[in-house]
Amino acid sequence: MDKKIGVLGGMGPMASQLFYKLVTEKTAAACDQDHVRMIIYSDASMPDRTGAILSGAYDKVYTQLLADAKELEACGCDAICITCNTAHFFGEMMVEELHVPLIHMIKETVAAIASQTPGAKVAVLATDGTIKTGLYQKHMEAAGLSAYTPDEDIQKEVMHQIYDRIKSGLSWDAASWDRIEEAVKGAGCQKAIMACTELSVIKADHGLSNFYVDPMEVLAEKVILFSGRSIK
Repeated sequence: MDKKIGVLGGMGPMASQLFYKLVTEKTAAACDQDHVRMIIYSDASMPDRTGAILSGAYDKVYTQLLADAKELEACGCDAICITCNTAHFFGEMMVEELHVPLIHMIKETVAAIASQTPGAKVAVLATDGTIKTGLYQKHMEAAGLSAYTPDEDIQKEVMHQIYDRIKSGLSWDAASWDRIEEAVKGAGCQKAIMACTELSVIKADHGLSNFYVDPMEVLAEKVILFSGRSIK
């Protein structure tokens, strides 16, 4: 079995390159031919997903994301994944329009946490858009997990890390992150989900502990297995 994976990326570009690195590093491979066949569509022109959700103007993002997915289908991809948490709001809307499965990063991440720490209180660190949609919250509730979302002040710190730092090509704000971590742990959370792929970049770059769950790591492993390869 040698299945080809289509990756809807570019949201943002740093996250897409990290995802490719994760898949490559996690694949048990002795040569080039042992690696996953992927087509990465880095569509950096995709309108801001959080802005679309908060404004209620869904059409442009949905139409563009679906068109990109259809291009990957036309290229012979056997499954599609999205390296953007917020974009899964639109991904769920387009599933019935696809003829190949969507490897759902959010569902897979929640399932992984529920199997490791059943009933845990888990922080959702994400964009305002992802928080508003309740994407993680609804899947966590169904899995028996308790979702914690930051208060307004800490949520501003999270958005600062995403938009003012990583999306702007800068490194994290360490002092700001300390405030985020203090609030999350102070609320009694046993885990925190890096529910924005820019936050995945922070975890990878700064070696954060396993207290932080990276959905892109979960997705990378699911992609490897779906493709017919083995995890290292």
